[in-house]
Amino acid sequence: MQSSNLMHGSGMHMSEKNGLRLVFWELTARCNLKCIHCRAEAQSERQGDELSTEKCFNVIDELSKFSRPILILTGGEPLYRDDIFDIVGYAVQKGFRVALATNGTLVDEKIAKRIKESGIKRVSVSLDGANSETHDTFRMISGSFESAFKGIKNLQNEDIEVQINTTITRHNEDEVEDILKLALSNNIKALHIFMLVPVGCGVQIVDSQMLDKQKYEDILSWFYDKTMELRGIIELKATCAPHFFRIMHKRAKDEGITISPETHGMAAVTRGCLAGSGVMFISRKGVVQPCGYLPVQAGDVTKQNVGDIWNNSEIFLNLRDTGLLKGKCGICEYKKVCEGCRARAYYESGDYMEEEPYCVYEPIVKKRLSDK
Repeated sequence: MQSSNLMHGSGMHMSEKNGLRLVFWELTARCNLKCIHCRAEAQSERQGDELSTEKCFNVIDELSKFSRPILILTGGEPLYRDDIFDIVGYAVQKGFRVALATNGTLVDEKIAKRIKESGIKRVSVSLDGANSETHDTFRMISGSFESAFKGIKNLQNEDIEVQINTTITRHNEDEVEDILKLALSNNIKALHIFMLVPVGCGVQIVDSQMLDKQKYEDILSWFYDKTMELRGIIELKATCAPHFFRIMHKRAKDEGITISPETHGMAAVTRGCLAGSGVMFISRKGVVQPCGYLPVQAGDVTKQNVGDIWNNSEIFLNLRDTGLLKGKCGICEYKKVCEGCRARAYYESGDYMEEEPYCVYEPIVKKRLSDK
């Protein structure tokens, strides 16, 4: 969760086409917060359908036979798993790089030390506002902002790199620059912004919280400026925002800048939507999806081998073929670097290969046709 030591040298040839780079693994739906945008629709109690420790080990074994992707252990709140450090330890022993995605509120000094000892080098902490009022309102628990920052400091005291993940919606769109300043002033290693995807609880807040197309474009353009300005100071990455790659390539071309592709880690300059081509999601039940925001089932690790799912799933094969993209995404000159968000397309149309609905860009071909 990058250009740190955690994210380099994962043991696989990243140049391989459709090499599995990242596995987002939802270990549990349990969580102590009630975030209004939650993809996992978090639960307060343990669900009986969580994969067992033994099955988690088995999945790691299967992954190790064909790839060494970065494992991002998430939830819910993954620290609710009693066996979380057993799973981490097993994965590290097998040669995987492991990252932890947490809300930070459970990371006291003892947990921070255990995270350090487990072999995790970086932890992402979700922060959805530049102050407690904004963050706590979104997270639905008073005091969560302060608790998250205590967790961040505990991690930093153990020399663990901290990444902040921020979901951008209408509630915090005017605080994005302040969140960046907050990250800079607290020696945060990376800031990754996420654009809201309508899935899970997020479906319920689309009308009230989804940015309009132009605001989406404006924030990503601003973020591009900051990535250029702050290179070497903080790692910045836009996630679930494939338009950023179109903006990056277009701006770089217009400004005569050469993009040097970094193909290792989560900050890799690859392409926009990696669902099914570089990214795979495994749910707490073992259901495999292209990503956590695209609720179409590509397989089930309780019934199938992970390698077989990755290599042979019809859904994954479709997503790897940009020639199947429809609408303006299908004729866009940037489709191979952007591809549009397949999850947002699915939400709007029920077809994950349809055009991205939250994009203002008009492809050159479409412009020419409209001018005739």
